[in-house]
Amino acid sequence: MNLLVYILVYPLIWFISKLPFRVLYTISDFFYFLIFYVIGYRKKVVLENLKLAFPEKSMEELFKIRKKFYSHFVDIFCEMIKSFTISQKELAKHCVYPNIDLLNDLYKDGKSIVLIGSHYGNWEWLFGLSGEIKYKSYTAFTRVSNHYFNNKILKSRGRFGFGLEQTAKIISRIDYNVKNNIQSMFGLLSDQSPQLKKAFYWNEFLGVRVPIHTGAEMLAKKYDMSLVYIETTKVKRGYYESNFTVLTKNPNEHPDYELTDIFLEKVEQQIRKQPEYYFWTHKRFKHSDKEPK
Repeated sequence: MNLLVYILVYPLIWFISKLPFRVLYTISDFFYFLIFYVIGYRKKVVLENLKLAFPEKSMEELFKIRKKFYSHFVDIFCEMIKSFTISQKELAKHCVYPNIDLLNDLYKDGKSIVLIGSHYGNWEWLFGLSGEIKYKSYTAFTRVSNHYFNNKILKSRGRFGFGLEQTAKIISRIDYNVKNNIQSMFGLLSDQSPQLKKAFYWNEFLGVRVPIHTGAEMLAKKYDMSLVYIETTKVKRGYYESNFTVLTKNPNEHPDYELTDIFLEKVEQQIRKQPEYYFWTHKRFKHSDKEPK
């Protein structure tokens, strides 16, 4: 059955990915109308998230943010499809890194880095970064249940030199590379809610007290890696700009959770500037009332 689904669906995905961007975004506009006005996919979840994050805003303001978000949300999925066939040259036009020299300068220090980011803008196109730096590049990903599609995604992203490791195996990869002096960059998105059984640090995010992912900070400390924040901004439709900020070159000089708090503060500042480009369909605040007493 998995093979049949792949044979039937992938040719359509490939065809869409080959379309010019202007046609791709026409398709996106159609599906935006369908998802927002007809299906209403997770509209209640998005609105509840926005109400919690922006209690000071009127319902009219929240509705406007939600509407803009869905237009961006569908664009992201169309851009994900485009990823299957986009070239490195074309991707470099749509996702630029103005201060890329910062990463190349860090490489001279001889240490690996943890690149910490959030689900803002287009995080999917960041795999193009590996072609512009000297580090071996990896990121954690969740395996797709259909192994034919899973293998295709691995091959598609891997052609740019970005290694995808299953979330459960990323620590093994870090451990191996550090022990074998393979200078690497490990990209982690750390703004979503962790499983309650794995939550041991709570703090406020967008004004709501929630459990916080601390894995990036802990890995940076354990393996003495520099911690770098990547902030992606949407310049216009289909065009993104990502800048880097060194949070620390010496993570063990900071008390536990300080670096995580600094990261989340930066993410929150960006969200408050243009909230429509954040990933609001996930239940980021679902554990807000479950903190152990």
